[in-house]
Amino acid sequence: MSLVTKIFGDPNVRAVNRFRPNVDKINALESELIKLADGELKSKTAEFRLRLEKGEGLDLLLPEAFACVREASKRTLHQRHFDVQLIGGMVLHSGAVAEMRTGEGKTLVATLSSFLNALPGKGVHVVTVNDYLARRDAVWMGQIHHALGLSVGVVNHEASYLYDPHFQARNSEEVKDEGSKEDEKRDSVGMFKIEYSYLRPCTRKEAYLADITYGTNNEFGFDYLRDNMATRLEDQVQRPPHYAIVDEVDSILIDEARTPLIISAPAEEAAQSYYEYANVIRRLELEKDYLVDEKMHSATFTDEGVTNVAKHLGRDPWKENDFKTVYHLDAALKAQTLYKLDRNYVVREGEVIIVDEFTGRLMHGRRYSEGLHQAIEAKEGAKIQRESQTLATITFQNLFRMYPKLSGMTGTAATEAEEFFKTYKLEVIAVPTNKPAVRKDLQDRIYKSEAGKFKAVVKEVKERVAKGQPVLLGTISIDKNEVLSNLLAQEGVQHNVLNAKNHEKEAEFIAQAGRSGAVTLATNMAGRGVDIILGGNPPDPEAAAKVREAGGLHVIGTERHESRRIDNQLRGRAGRQGDPGSSQFFVSLDDDLMRIFATPSVKGMLERLGLPEDVPIENRMVSRAIESAQGKVEGSNFDIRKHLLEYDDVLNRHRESIYRRRGEIMAAEDCWPLIQEMVDRELERIVQFHTAIEDRKLWNFKEIVSTILTIMPLPADAEATLIGCLKPAGEDRLADAEIRTKMLEYLSSVSKEAHEGLKHRFKDAADLAKIERGVLLRAIDTLWVEHLDAIDHLRAGIGLRGYGQRDPLVEYKREAFRMYNGLLAMVDRQVVYSVYKIGFAAQQQEAQSLLTRRGMIQQHGDSKEAKMPATGLVSGEKLGRNDPCYCGSGKKFKKCHGA
Repeated sequence: MSLVTKIFGDPNVRAVNRFRPNVDKINALESELIKLADGELKSKTAEFRLRLEKGEGLDLLLPEAFACVREASKRTLHQRHFDVQLIGGMVLHSGAVAEMRTGEGKTLVATLSSFLNALPGKGVHVVTVNDYLARRDAVWMGQIHHALGLSVGVVNHEASYLYDPHFQARNSEEVKDEGSKEDEKRDSVGMFKIEYSYLRPCTRKEAYLADITYGTNNEFGFDYLRDNMATRLEDQVQRPPHYAIVDEVDSILIDEARTPLIISAPAEEAAQSYYEYANVIRRLELEKDYLVDEKMHSATFTDEGVTNVAKHLGRDPWKENDFKTVYHLDAALKAQTLYKLDRNYVVREGEVIIVDEFTGRLMHGRRYSEGLHQAIEAKEGAKIQRESQTLATITFQNLFRMYPKLSGMTGTAATEAEEFFKTYKLEVIAVPTNKPAVRKDLQDRIYKSEAGKFKAVVKEVKERVAKGQPVLLGTISIDKNEVLSNLLAQEGVQHNVLNAKNHEKEAEFIAQAGRSGAVTLATNMAGRGVDIILGGNPPDPEAAAKVREAGGLHVIGTERHESRRIDNQLRGRAGRQGDPGSSQFFVSLDDDLMRIFATPSVKGMLERLGLPEDVPIENRMVSRAIESAQGKVEGSNFDIRKHLLEYDDVLNRHRESIYRRRGEIMAAEDCWPLIQEMVDRELERIVQFHTAIEDRKLWNFKEIVSTILTIMPLPADAEATLIGCLKPAGEDRLADAEIRTKMLEYLSSVSKEAHEGLKHRFKDAADLAKIERGVLLRAIDTLWVEHLDAIDHLRAGIGLRGYGQRDPLVEYKREAFRMYNGLLAMVDRQVVYSVYKIGFAAQQQEAQSLLTRRGMIQQHGDSKEAKMPATGLVSGEKLGRNDPCYCGSGKKFKKCHGA
């Protein structure tokens, strides 16, 4: 306990205590609600909403609302919220992170705050880590919300549903994806029964219009991006963000926050040169040709390496300033040295799939950026996928900071409390356990070598199993998982292996990991969503008692992770709901964390002791040194994420501005006033450019007219009219600014007349408005994609400004601001130079129809060939030589084209 805590008390205890008065109020209401019929309980929701309309706040409604949720839960799920779960619900409602230990019922806790915050009718998003949990929780907890009259939606990767107990799918396959059979198996061995047939397929928009919508962070993010790529309001599916509850909040808002969501389109064919670069890198030698810094996660060529690469390639890309080739060679070097098979990625059916380092799960559909994924594909001899062009992108930090109110829950958040507060303004509050925690966390065992450590682990497992204790072994990678599995098999230890390669067995293995003598070997993915029940599932009191007598579940961590939070997640699998249990980490000097980050004094201590490789030391100083190393790594990772966020915040302001402008355009009935402003700005720019010289005799009116003719048609006397603006009305000489104003007033009136001319080419004004809206949106979308690419290149090279004693972030902000202003100007110009031509397609189509009627077009298979120049076609029933030419010259057709 720190000195500050001794003097002022534990701030977490104070935070929890402020919720206790409401717990008493909720408990006092229970006896009244028991008496209500189901219909009367459901009618409470309408009553709450009416009181909200009259000005009563959610905080005042909280005790009654929570009491109703608890009563509905008792009637539907036969589960009564514990008092600490009520506190957890209040933590979520307050817009904070609730840290609740494994097995404390976080899924049930979320129903309290989601119900209360759904009452205003603006929608609540409950964010889960995968599609299965979104479906499961929606059906499982949907029973409570349905009993209270609220609608529940689900958004999955390729489907969306509404929870509807009155709907029975004709075939249960209707609501299954590829993994649903295993989902059902998981449910069957869990303590709940899920009726997936109650999920009624619906549109994406219907799922989002539900009072409460369950889905993954990826789906909420991608739907946000897709909505802001839509060209019609009716194509958008989401409502403005209101309130989100993020399950496993540390995983989503911290771990996954480093990788942005990207919607992309294929750009160019995959370059076969990736294979060539991979072959070149394989010929190089560590230390001689390149250096690797594992601590900084970087790899660089030496001078000798540059020479050797040039020799193997037959040319020197560095001397040729061939930056693209240098860029790909750097990616090939990183792929070869820093990214390991069965650790960072797996190869399945010829496809390279990323493994999430924090959860151990396969990240289907996710790819490394900047050519790294293609470099890994070349390294493994897999087929190289086409490179892509970014159409839209957003980070999870900026996605979830858009919610006016945000909360989350997890078993491990305290170690990241600083980042939660600084990035998301989220306070972390640890909710007490329902029963006292009795798990024993034993001192780390430290060994000289990995081989000695693994021998000791196998020995420890055999001893624990012999007395009937179940053991959960955690590894940080697939390859270590498989090495340890082979050692256990050699010693005759029966065990289940769980990693990303056989994740389909996860439900079965984790559900039975609490059986007497069971040994489960797992990566970090181990069983989110399923509790390990002592004695196995379904619960057996006699079997559970036997396991408790043996000491409960024993968790062995075979290596310390860079993040203490991941270690705590593994420990948290033992000792749920007051069960006995224990945990211990086995560490060696060969482990990555010790090898890269441990201090020389720790390594020297083990060397001086001269212990055999399988004899450990249990020393608090060493354990503190390990935790200190973890703290440094966590701090470094936080700084990296903070640094990346500072850069992304710049792009985020651009994105918000562009998306807001798109939204205004789609919502506007008539976009012409906005376009007219753009036209007036462009006309002013043209006039200012050609009249910048002080001597008016040198003002180039001919160039003004010819330039504006590329925008819109002008009267034949336009040049004379502009020149006439020079002549004063009286004897006084007009100032230059006054002359320009007169010229612009005249040109603006001409532009409005030209727009009136556009209207006559369309029978329905709504058609013209639709096309004008399309012109605006297309200009924004096309140039926004180019802006994203340009910003990406700017960001990649801005670090070099540091060598010139300039702050790269300041330089980045300055350059990005200039580029954004350039983007807006380019949007204006693209719209202005195309908007007056939008009638030509309809005009030409009409003229072509007239020519066809007159027999002037011959059919040649699938193509059409006109007998006269297409440039001369005008609308109308008569193609006269004296008609005005549509090209905007202001001349008669015969004079313009001589036809």
